[in-house]
Amino acid sequence: MKTAVITGANRGIGLAISQQLAAKGWDIIAICRSESEEIEAIASMVISGIDVTNPEDIQQIKKVIGDQQVDLLINNAGLLKDEVLGKIDYDSLREQFEINALSPLQVTEALIPNMVVGSKIANITSRMGSIADNDSGGRYGYRASKAALNAIGKSLAEDLKTKGIAVAQLHPGWVQTRMVEFSGLITTEQSAAGLIERIEQLDLSTSGGFWHSNGEELPW
Repeated sequence: MKTAVITGANRGIGLAISQQLAAKGWDIIAICRSESEEIEAIASMVISGIDVTNPEDIQQIKKVIGDQQVDLLINNAGLLKDEVLGKIDYDSLREQFEINALSPLQVTEALIPNMVVGSKIANITSRMGSIADNDSGGRYGYRASKAALNAIGKSLAEDLKTKGIAVAQLHPGWVQTRMVEFSGLITTEQSAAGLIERIEQLDLSTSGGFWHSNGEELPW
C-alpha cells in the first residue's frame, strides 16, 4: 500500500483528495490544524494541531511519521486574503508568504528522507501565481506567495531529479471552497479528481511543470 501525506486535509480540496486516494487504496496521513469527522473516517493517521509555519510543528510531523515511506506529499494548506492598494496590511502579506510558500518547502525538506525513487510531490498552487496570466491585478500577497511557491517547486524538481522524485505545481481550478466563500465553478470532488489524474501522470520527464487540474499547461 502506498502512503500519501496531505497538509490541510481536514476539509475542502485536501479532504476530497484524501477521500479519493483512500478509495483507490492509498494509506492517508492527514496533517491539519484541527481534525474533522470526515478525515478521521478515512485516514490511517491524523496529525492535528499543526501550524505548518511553526518549525517545532514540522519536527512533530517528522517525529510522528518516523521512518515510514512517503510515496506522495501533497502540500495543500494555503491562505487567501485580499489587499487594497494604498491600504496594504504587510503583516497579512508576510502571513501568506509563510503559509503558501515557505511552509511547503519546510514540510518537503523534512520528509525528503522518507521518500524513495518514484515518490512524488504535488504543490497545490494557483493560476493567480502566474505573472504572464495576470490581467486583473490585486491580491498582492496571494499572487506573490503562489508565484514564490512555483519558483520553489521548480527548484525542488531540479534538485530532486537525481533522487528520482518528481514535483508538480498544480492549480485546482476555481473550486467551491470556504476560501472563496463557495463561489467557485467546480466542486471539490471534481477538482480532486483532476488533480489526482495530473499526479498519476507525473513522472521525471514532466517534473517541474505547472498545470491546471484539467490538464492545461499554465504559463509562468
